[in-house]
Amino acid sequence: RAATREEKRKRKKEMPSLQTALPPELANNVIRLYRECLRRAKYIGHKQHNTALVVDMVRQQFKKHMHETDPEKIQKLKDDAARGLIN
Repeated sequence: RAATREEKRKRKKEMPSLQTALPPELANNVIRLYRECLRRAKYIGHKQHNTALVVDMVRQQFKKHMHETDPEKIQKLKDDAARGLIN
């Protein structure tokens, strides 16, 4: 188990984080949006009795685009996610 933790730490160091790849204000907004999406997914999932499914859908969408660096495309993705929160 300790080796697994050490491997994770090494991988984290090797991967550029979202914060270093993007301007700080954009990265912070994405992280806040992700957290808010997860909070709302848990709420909606609880109401509909499918929390794991809804949360997994949110995670998949963010993971799918996690290496995106084009600010315009990121803004479009953020707008889409924000629209999804209110629908």
